[in-house]
Amino acid sequence: MFKPVTCLFLSVFSSLYSYSQIDIEPTTEDVIFAKSLKEQYPEASVVLDQSEDFFAFGVNRNTHKVEVIQEIQESLINIDPRSDIQKYSFYDSQSSVDRFDIKDLKGRRIDTPVKEEAYKSNELFYNDARVKYANINFPVIGSRATSYIKKEYKDIKYLTKVFFNDDYPILKKVIRFEVPSWLELELREMNFDNLSITKEVIQGEKNKTTTYIYTLENVPAFYRESGTPGPTHIYPHILVLAKSFQDGDNQKQVLFESTKDLYAWYKILVEDLKNDNTSIKEKVAELTQAAVTDEEKIKNIYYWVQDNIRYIAFEDGIAGFKPDEASNVFEKRYGDCKGMANLIKQMLIEAGYDARLTWIGTNRIAYDYSIPSLGVDNHMICTLFKDGEMIFLDGTEKFNPLGEYAFRIQGKQALIENDEDFILKEVPAINSTFNKEIQNYTFTIVDDKLIGDATKVFNGESRTSLLNFFDSFKKENKDEFLGYYLMNGDNNIVVDDIVTNDLSDRETTLNIAYKINVKNAVSSFDNSVYIDLDINKELKDFLLEERKTDYLFDYKKNLESTTILEIPSEYLVEHIPQDLSVSSQNFDVQVSFEKLENSIVYKKSFNIKNAKIETSDFEQWNEFISNLRAIYNEQIVLCTSLI
Repeated sequence: MFKPVTCLFLSVFSSLYSYSQIDIEPTTEDVIFAKSLKEQYPEASVVLDQSEDFFAFGVNRNTHKVEVIQEIQESLINIDPRSDIQKYSFYDSQSSVDRFDIKDLKGRRIDTPVKEEAYKSNELFYNDARVKYANINFPVIGSRATSYIKKEYKDIKYLTKVFFNDDYPILKKVIRFEVPSWLELELREMNFDNLSITKEVIQGEKNKTTTYIYTLENVPAFYRESGTPGPTHIYPHILVLAKSFQDGDNQKQVLFESTKDLYAWYKILVEDLKNDNTSIKEKVAELTQAAVTDEEKIKNIYYWVQDNIRYIAFEDGIAGFKPDEASNVFEKRYGDCKGMANLIKQMLIEAGYDARLTWIGTNRIAYDYSIPSLGVDNHMICTLFKDGEMIFLDGTEKFNPLGEYAFRIQGKQALIENDEDFILKEVPAINSTFNKEIQNYTFTIVDDKLIGDATKVFNGESRTSLLNFFDSFKKENKDEFLGYYLMNGDNNIVVDDIVTNDLSDRETTLNIAYKINVKNAVSSFDNSVYIDLDINKELKDFLLEERKTDYLFDYKKNLESTTILEIPSEYLVEHIPQDLSVSSQNFDVQVSFEKLENSIVYKKSFNIKNAKIETSDFEQWNEFISNLRAIYNEQIVLCTSLI
């Protein structure tokens, strides 16, 4: 149940379409202004010096739904010697783009065709989203253009939020809502702290409307950084919560006044399913007949869905919220999260268990179910009620064993079916040590090479992540991939005699043992030997410089690494690097070296406790990474005699 957000940056349109050029020479004042803006926004090519979103509301007498008209007017100025950009607007079966104009400063339409096509996303197998867009060429610095887009939402519930930010910096952003007296609408202000957002409320005497005007100046563009939190966590925006409206007969029509109303709407979609489980009965009997315990039966069903139903993200109008029938998913052998959740539910019911559909928002979304909105969730799982406990089952997580949950839903509030009512339950969160990855190396020096044995142990999500990646390769390429993975893609490393446990077993710790040979890690000069002992150098490229947002990892990381170097009998230790240790709320990291009688023990411990490095951590984190790099670049030195 993936819902694309309005801030998605497009780079998917064909480069074959020509860009229409603006042919009005900029004024001297605009050239000077553009140059000053370039100093302020050095990474931008175009700036919106004015952008306004206007929202008006009305009731469709045929559908009896509240419709929304959105008008977007923008003034653009080019701040590069030349810029080619695209202005675009998404729509789908629940909305339409009725006007799309690009004009020059004289109000003349620029000769640029407005293209229209289906929007394709790597994250979605199919969706009904379409896009209108226009290519614009700004030939010189200071060139200007204006854009006007008129969009209609057929049902107000699909307008969930409005962001202040855009693909380009904005000097002045205005968001205006004209709310009629018959509509109960809450505009909830999100991430407004520490921002100078002005709000003006104007009561209309004649037309009985209330106009809300929000203004923010010097709005940065959306951050184009990897590992960013979801947009609702970091950008200022307005949640549009439509509570109710008065119809033509002056009767109150409830929309989403509370979570109960949201659940009731979801429940209608679920009750509309025609779940004929005839086709799945035989498979359920097959999976459970030899099982002795309830746990075995449940696992057999859950793991069968994980292994045999291909996850495909799907969004098509109401189908973006409504699960597919279990029989359809079973017979097609593919489905989205909703279809897979429904199949697990129906198979467990056939086996005699209490299983229920469950809505949830991943950690990409900042909200919980105290907010009655379609924007609160983007995923569906199944909840099993067994012996007074609730166990969450996510069919899209292929290698998650029963009782383990992906980080993306840990700690998130789930909305669980409960007849006419609902249950709210938080998915348990785990400690980073649950995901511990352990690596051990024992090396000896032979002919200027490091020769030895290695073992790797993966637990929790470190195991699940590796199994998922390994499973993505074709069968004939799996051994090749495993060798490449253990070599770190380094031609100086050779591995052989690889021994693993079952690489399809999601329930056990993943163990790998192998022989390792490292070239070009040992060099000799005169009576000294210089050794580069670290073949992995984790985190060496993780300087977080000039970054605006927290950095998020895929899951809570916990690495323990021990490397033992056996010292040849004829050598003494002349130099080993200094130890390093840093601790904070979000991470504990240590590096240590110890000289024993005939060996050097090199240990690393990297514990990213909350799967994130916050901006407040950056100074301390970057100092650690700089010191870590220095250690990685420093060699162990052995000599035949100490001076």
